[in-house]
Amino acid sequence: MGQFTLVIHGGAGTILKADMTPDLELAYVEGLKQALSAGYAVLEEGGTAVNAVKAALVTLEDNVLFNAGRGSVFTKKGVQEMDAAIMNGADLSAGAVAGVRNVRNPIELATEVMLNSNHVFLSGKGANDFAIKQGIKLEPDEYFFSQFRYDQWKAIRDSDNYSLDHTHQRLEELMRDKKFGTVGAVACDQQGNLAAATSTGGMTNKKYGRIGDSPMIGSGTYANNATCAISCTGHGEMFIRAVAAYDVSALMEYKGYTLQQAMEEVVNQKLVAIEGEGGMIGVDGQGNAAMVFNSAGMYRAMRSSSGAEELALYR
Repeated sequence: MGQFTLVIHGGAGTILKADMTPDLELAYVEGLKQALSAGYAVLEEGGTAVNAVKAALVTLEDNVLFNAGRGSVFTKKGVQEMDAAIMNGADLSAGAVAGVRNVRNPIELATEVMLNSNHVFLSGKGANDFAIKQGIKLEPDEYFFSQFRYDQWKAIRDSDNYSLDHTHQRLEELMRDKKFGTVGAVACDQQGNLAAATSTGGMTNKKYGRIGDSPMIGSGTYANNATCAISCTGHGEMFIRAVAAYDVSALMEYKGYTLQQAMEEVVNQKLVAIEGEGGMIGVDGQGNAAMVFNSAGMYRAMRSSSGAEELALYR
């Protein structure tokens, strides 16, 4: 039995202690703790990395504080369109969905795509039809309504601006306060198998069915037992252009980089070069973990059977 590890994130960006009330900070910490506990319990009981990352993400999707599932932001049309992906490093199987509506836990739908569809990526109405066929739990629009998300959208809905995620109300503050709302998890289980999962509600006021990096295998989510499992959070367009998650794996495979070295190279060199802001979490086959970001903060937590444990919000 090898070292087993779970790492999670709840988004990155302009996350400053000065902007946070004590109550809100505590709520984020508790949300991360609950998700970490849910996923780690699976690993501790000998469960698979895939089931561990899914359990962690379901907990985050059910928490209105995070921009995924229930806490998803409003699009230009005033609805929620959600994306998610999951990948199994043992056999490179993967499942992803984009632009789904009313699905309580998009990560569960992505898992069904991986296991039961013969496809990797489903979108829009087709993905929703598949959700119904598979008996995935749906919720009415009211379930996804939260006043602070609505207020965020209301402040910019009559403009052509989009916003990544934020908590302030005034427009000038919204534009200053960039927070990339995504949740993710990576795990190495007792058998040394890796998995990665990512879920998001995307950008506030997004138009044209915009899709970011989160559901794209290789850009926002990637897992391969030979190298690593990665989940990203940031300005999705740049992570897509950089094929960020796979690039970490490639640096490890072809250049012999460690997980930490590869993630530092991608986040602090390659992404910075194209003005890509955000971060990523990773784990390798030995259960080593890394959490790297080039933004002011990243909601993050990890726990390993070696006794290592960390939870942090700021730089």
